[in-house]
Amino acid sequence: MRPDPQLRKLDIELPASPPATVRLISLLAKDDLAVSELAEVIEGDMALAAAVVRTVNSAMFGVLRRVETVAEAVVYLGMREVAGLTLELGLRARFPPSPAMTRIWDAARRRGLLMGRAAASLGLHAWRAQSAGLFAESGQAVLCVHAPDAYPTMLARHPGQMPALLADEAAAFGLTHDVLGASLCRAWGLAGDVAEYVRERPHDTLRWAQRGQPVRALLALGAVADALMAGSDADAMAEQVAAGAGLRPAVLVQTLRQHAERLQGSSDED
Repeated sequence: MRPDPQLRKLDIELPASPPATVRLISLLAKDDLAVSELAEVIEGDMALAAAVVRTVNSAMFGVLRRVETVAEAVVYLGMREVAGLTLELGLRARFPPSPAMTRIWDAARRRGLLMGRAAASLGLHAWRAQSAGLFAESGQAVLCVHAPDAYPTMLARHPGQMPALLADEAAAFGLTHDVLGASLCRAWGLAGDVAEYVRERPHDTLRWAQRGQPVRALLALGAVADALMAGSDADAMAEQVAAGAGLRPAVLVQTLRQHAERLQGSSDED
């Protein structure tokens, strides 16, 4: 199957990373990043700064009093969560709004927070985990832009049926969302482990054994997070994927479940 020529062009012209995100990703590679540096990057884009402050004040984050500046948001939530929020808002800004896009980014925010917080508790790389959660379905967003009527219908036709969805994507477009999502990660300068996670996430877990341990850990964390978000059997998923990532199934699912319950509690108050 030859790729759709228009989609081939879209793959080359993936949405550009906002300037603030380019600087943000570079800063987060530093071991001695200061609050003032992170705040300065975000405040350089007034629309982005306002969106960060507004979102931090939502019930999901549970701040005890209203924050009024980006620096305050960083102090309350920590650098990683504010950076992740900035990255998510940057993603949203690069795609035209639609019901399908809203569902993708709302899930991305929750998945990113869940994976990042759980990774920190488990001693894993929390920033990469949060970035992986945010970009997990970014290839689907690219396809929503390419086929705004047909692709949301395709998504609705295959809820939770990843092999069937991938087959339909390949037949319709000559490319699948995992390839596009991994390309977007690379275009935005994210870590190679994050791009590999996005590329491997929709595929059979037996294939994951071919990846390095850091990628297997992201895949296991994401698989159990997705199971919890979907209301499916997270314990069974943890038993299936944890050992290959060097994690204990019970600890993995318990950690993710605790953070998911906290996030759900905050959302219920919104």
